[in-house]
Amino acid sequence: MSVTPTQTRAEVQAGQADTLLSSLRALPRAAWILFFGTFLNKFGGFVVPFLTLYLTGRGYSISETSCAVASYGFGSLMASLLGGHLADHLGRRQTILLSMFSGAATMMLLSQARALPIIVSLTWLAGLTNEFYRPASTALLADIVQPSQRITAFAGLRVSFNAGFAFGPATAGFLAAYGYFWLFAGDAATSVLFGLVVLFAMPGVAYNRQNNASWSEALRVLRRDHRLHQLVLANFCIALIFFQLASAFGLYVTHLGFSAAVYGAIVSLNGALIVFIELPLTRITRRFPRRRVMAVGYICCAAGYALNVLTHSVAGLVVCMLILTLGEMIAMPTSQAYLADLAPQHMRGRYMGVSGLTWALALITGPAVGLKLFASAPAVYWIACAGLGVLAAAVISFPVSAGTVLGQFDPKLVKMAPSGERPED
Repeated sequence: MSVTPTQTRAEVQAGQADTLLSSLRALPRAAWILFFGTFLNKFGGFVVPFLTLYLTGRGYSISETSCAVASYGFGSLMASLLGGHLADHLGRRQTILLSMFSGAATMMLLSQARALPIIVSLTWLAGLTNEFYRPASTALLADIVQPSQRITAFAGLRVSFNAGFAFGPATAGFLAAYGYFWLFAGDAATSVLFGLVVLFAMPGVAYNRQNNASWSEALRVLRRDHRLHQLVLANFCIALIFFQLASAFGLYVTHLGFSAAVYGAIVSLNGALIVFIELPLTRITRRFPRRRVMAVGYICCAAGYALNVLTHSVAGLVVCMLILTLGEMIAMPTSQAYLADLAPQHMRGRYMGVSGLTWALALITGPAVGLKLFASAPAVYWIACAGLGVLAAAVISFPVSAGTVLGQFDPKLVKMAPSGERPED
């Protein structure tokens, strides 16, 4: 490091340390509103983590409870496409408001449901209403920040999400001690609060309804965008690995002789690292080509998870989680920014919805397939997890020229963002 005659070394170091703060300060006010709202929404997600305990405590069987929990997942699956559609047709801000207020009402109705068919139906509706804001919020974030700010902005969104997840369940446990009704009331209240924040604090209406294409036109664009196909296939492979943390990984840790508390602490380490490290890490990752960054992150994710098979100590499990989380922090903000750059502005909600659908499908298939494979053929299971990461890296690294993608688009359908940017390789 060189120091000019008018600068002290301390001043130069202070300037370098301030670069992250400068990047965060440069984000628009609307981005911070989304961060705050996302934290509120995830912090207030009290009901879903305790839904199994709530229903079994009311006397429902494991199979009946599983049916209700699964219905939430199917609601979330539909929410990806519905949210993307509404974000483009109704508007980003209006879609968030509709999701928050309808989700709050559904939670209060669910708190009073007693018959299993009604509980299953309302749980499905809760999954739909509580989750269809996501494509709208990510599309809105992409709208309001400059392309050069997107990796930092999406890292900030992920930090808000994980911070809410870190503090929410503990608060939910406290409320449950006073009665499960307060979980539903607290969940609904935080949704309403997020809606009110967006209603009264989100500045302007410039990023509401877009001049959008019809679904038939949008499907033609989505079908021809090979870079989108690369991204969703790669992310599907990685999502299958991530969702093992909530299924087979727990069994593996307990089979090693460790308690459920050890398993919980190791998984919680993932969220803690994201909260404290991901934003500073983006100062490094955003300097490099995005697809290469994603490929490196995918390899780290797979290596971190698959290496668990070689360890039999808590320290080893922690090291593996560090490697996996490092890969996640490298790949995921870049992946979201790449998707935002890829999407035509008037179809951005539907691009985000397709991405969300990919993760929802992985959530439905990954844990079940992983558990079955882990139980029947452990060696194949670990090899498959490693192979998924290699496949994801290979898919996202495969060269697809910009001309191949753009040349297939009808210029009447595709309107680029104001800068006309498309993601670089």
